[in-house]
Amino acid sequence: MRKNSYLDYKAIITDLVMKVNEDADLDRETIYGLLEYPPDPNLGDLALPCFKLSKKWRKAPHLIAEELQGKIGPSPYFSEVKATGPYLNFRFAPVPLTREVLGQILDCGEEYGARTFGEGQKIVIDYSSPNIAKPFHVGHLSSTVIGNSLAKIYRFLGYECVGINHLGDWGTQFGKLITAYKKWGSEAEVKKGLINELMRLYVKFHTEAEKDPSLEDEAREWFRKIEAGDEEALALWQWFKEISLEEFQRVYDLLEITFQSQAGESFYNDKIGAVVEELKAKGLLTESEGAAVVNLDAYGMPPCLILKKDGSSLYATRDIAAALYRKKTYGFVKALYVTGMAQSLHFQQWFKVVELMGYEWAKDLVHIPFGLVSLKGEKLSTRKGRVVLLEELLTTAIQKTLEIINEKNPGLANKEEVARSVGVGAVVFGALSVNRIKDVTFSWEEALNFEGETGPYLQYTHARASSIIRKAGFDYEADLAFDPEKLDDPAALKVIKTLYLFPEKVMTAAAEYEPSIISRYLIDLAQDFNGFYHECQVLVDDRKLQQARLILVAAVKTVLATGLGLLGIKAPEQM
Repeated sequence: MRKNSYLDYKAIITDLVMKVNEDADLDRETIYGLLEYPPDPNLGDLALPCFKLSKKWRKAPHLIAEELQGKIGPSPYFSEVKATGPYLNFRFAPVPLTREVLGQILDCGEEYGARTFGEGQKIVIDYSSPNIAKPFHVGHLSSTVIGNSLAKIYRFLGYECVGINHLGDWGTQFGKLITAYKKWGSEAEVKKGLINELMRLYVKFHTEAEKDPSLEDEAREWFRKIEAGDEEALALWQWFKEISLEEFQRVYDLLEITFQSQAGESFYNDKIGAVVEELKAKGLLTESEGAAVVNLDAYGMPPCLILKKDGSSLYATRDIAAALYRKKTYGFVKALYVTGMAQSLHFQQWFKVVELMGYEWAKDLVHIPFGLVSLKGEKLSTRKGRVVLLEELLTTAIQKTLEIINEKNPGLANKEEVARSVGVGAVVFGALSVNRIKDVTFSWEEALNFEGETGPYLQYTHARASSIIRKAGFDYEADLAFDPEKLDDPAALKVIKTLYLFPEKVMTAAAEYEPSIISRYLIDLAQDFNGFYHECQVLVDDRKLQQARLILVAAVKTVLATGLGLLGIKAPEQM
C-alpha cells in the first residue's frame, strides 16, 4: 500500500514553533528549511538554529532558543527539548519513533518512502547514449547507471519517466569509418570481428589522418553523402549501426536496463530544417565565416553553431530538434540530460537558444553532469584504442563472484543467478557510490573489490537479514504486532533512527539528481544493522523481545531491498 504521509519530525517541530508563536511573522517553509541534524548525536536528533530568526525577532539567537524551549514544553514525540547556545535541540522519544517507523515500513513494504505527488507528470531522461560503431566502454557506465537510477527514483515518487537512449548514430565519425572501411577493411573482416573490427578501423583512420590530413576531407564527403541519402553510404551506415546495437543490447541485458525510446540523432535529421527556418524567422540566425550561428555574446558564451559551412548539422542542431519533438510528444515537466561535465557549455548554449526562441519551458531542461572516467590518470580515448569494454568488466565481475561462491558456498542454489546479481551489483554500486561530479580513475582492482563499503556488502547484509527471518520461521507480513518498548537498546534505536531517514534521503536524491545519496545511506544502514546484529541476539527465549527484534530485522531487509532497487541493483535472499 503506497503512502504519502510518513512520520516527519521536521513538520512536527515546525507546527510546535508556529503554534507557540502565532503572533510572530513566521513562515512554515523557513522554519522547516532551517531544521538540521546535529553533527554530534549527543546534542540531539534535530536542531533549530536560531541565527536567522534573530534579525526578524530582534533578539540574540541564544535568547530565542531559550524562549522557545520554555514555550514548547513537553511533547509526546520528544524526550527532551533543550536550548544549547543558539540552537534548540530536540531528542526523539524512543517509543513513538519505534512504533511509527517500523509500523510504516511493515505497512507499506517496498513502497515505504514512495510518494504520489508526481502522478500525471512526465519526466524525460536522456542517458547512456553510446556512439554507434564505437565500443561500449566504462566511460559510458556513469551516464547509463545514473540515468537508470534517476528514472527509478522519479518513478518511486509517482512520475512517469521516459528513458531515452539518444544514440550517437549521426555525424562525421561515420564518414571516417566508411573511409577507413573502404581503404583498409573488408566485409569478411567486419563480419568476423564485429565491433572490435569497427574500432580497429576507427583507430587506424585517426593514426593515418595524422600523417595524411586529406583523409579528413574524404570523411566529410562520405558523411555528406549519408546526409544526402546516397545508397551505398546509407547501407554501410545501417550495417555498422546494427552491429553496434547488438553489442549494446548485451550490456543492457546484463544491467537489466530498458528504454522507452532509442531514437538516436539520425531520427531528428528530417526535423532540422524546421528548426533552422524557425531560427531564421525569429531573427536569431547569423552568418559567421560561412557557418550559421546564434550569437550568445550577451550571455557570456561563444556562439552556438547551428550549421557548418557545407550546410551539415551539428550536435546542437539535433539537440534542439530533439527537445522540441520531446516536448510536443511527451509534454514533459522536466527533461534531464545525463552526460559528462565536459559538455556543460554545449548544454548551456543550446538551452539558451531554446529560451531565445521563446519557449518558456527552456527552464525545465536540466543538464546532469558527471565527472571524467580516466584510465591510470589518462583520458579514455576510442581514437587511440584506450578503453575498457563495459561488457568485459561486467562478465569478469560475474565470473569472479562465481569463483568466490564456489569456494565459500558451493551448495548455494541458483549460483549463476546470484553471481550475476552480485557481480553486476558490484560494478553498478561502484559507479553510484561517489558524488557524480567527482572524477574517477578506473582500476580493475577497485572495480572487482568486494570488500568494504561495496555493493556486495549491502547485498550480503540483506541476505543475512533474510537468513535470520528464515531461521526463525517468521512471517512478518502475517504478524505485525510488536512491543516498541522492547527495542530500547542503543544499537536498535540507532537502526530505527536511520530507517526513519529513508524517505527524506530519497527526496533529497531526486532534488539533487544524486543517486550517491542513497548509496551512502544504504552503507550507513547496513553498518548500523550489523552493529545491532553483533550486540543484540535476535533469536532469544523472551518471545516478545524476539518478535520486536525480528520486526526490526524485517524492516531493515525491506529498506535495503528498496534502496538497492532504486540504484538498479538486485537484493539476493541468499549468498
